[in-house]
Amino acid sequence: MNRRFRKLKQMEKYLISILAVYIIIVSIVSKNFLSMNTLFDLLRTSSGTLILASGVLVVLISGGIDVSFTAIAVVSGYSSIRLMISLGIDNIYFALLLSALIGCFLGLINALIIHFFRLSTFIVTLGTSSVFYGFMTTFIGTSSISVADKPQSLFKFGKAKLFTVTNGSASYGIPLFFVIALAILIITWFILYKTMLGRSIFAIGNSEESALRAGINILKTKIFVYTYMGLLSGIMGIVYFSEIDLINPVSLVGTELMVIAAVVIGGIRLTGGEGTILGAVLGVAIIQIFKSTLVFLGLSTSLNDLFIGIILIASVSIISYQERKNNRQQLIFTK
Repeated sequence: MNRRFRKLKQMEKYLISILAVYIIIVSIVSKNFLSMNTLFDLLRTSSGTLILASGVLVVLISGGIDVSFTAIAVVSGYSSIRLMISLGIDNIYFALLLSALIGCFLGLINALIIHFFRLSTFIVTLGTSSVFYGFMTTFIGTSSISVADKPQSLFKFGKAKLFTVTNGSASYGIPLFFVIALAILIITWFILYKTMLGRSIFAIGNSEESALRAGINILKTKIFVYTYMGLLSGIMGIVYFSEIDLINPVSLVGTELMVIAAVVIGGIRLTGGEGTILGAVLGVAIIQIFKSTLVFLGLSTSLNDLFIGIILIASVSIISYQERKNNRQQLIFTK
């Protein structure tokens, strides 16, 4: 365990170094990159990814892979907003609560199917993703919600700032979204590292059979893992739709790879049992900063997908190489 912890810390040091060098290079090429406007824009654009990354981190540590969280976010958020409009309720707290509850329910469905049918987490969540979307398109619809029909509370929530910073004639605000993301990161850290539940999540990620023999309730742990992922997805649904003017229920589709890649880049092992909050945050920072620099350097944003694919393969390869190296060293030591 200590060896794994040191390996993760070493990985985080590498990521911080890479990030620092990259920022220095880009700031030399583009003088405006390290401006206040860029900094606050990064805080805003990374908030949603950080919320989802917190849930993905928990799922990966438990030994699972969830690809249905964007579907849950869209179904939860879109359904809640549609109900708000139908009932004439214009309250952001109602939207957040309802969307979070729907997300929890959909996450619970994932957990129960995975546990009782003993199926691959990837296959189950890939299937439920289609089921959730299909249910929404059949019974709720997929028509866009125009700016005129969008509840005013969503507009206010999307523009809410914790406080503003003035720099000359320009003013910048700390987005409320970022504060929410930061709070979720702290809660996730506390659950993983300061509670018995967190130890159970790490345990089933390392070996479900060993965790069962140790007296850990596998079903309850999995229910928490996927319900928590659903909860954060539900919150993200409202956060995302509050940011955009025209609510398009399919606009979030396909972004799950970016979130998973961000977490994996942070050194989180795909096979479970390892991972840190800092690693996930660094992974998100790398991807978001790269996306931002494409604009400053005048490059095509389509390069972002290419970058994510390359760095994901590289990260997994490095982690796999380190694991093989550690296993060989451990084998030599035992001999």
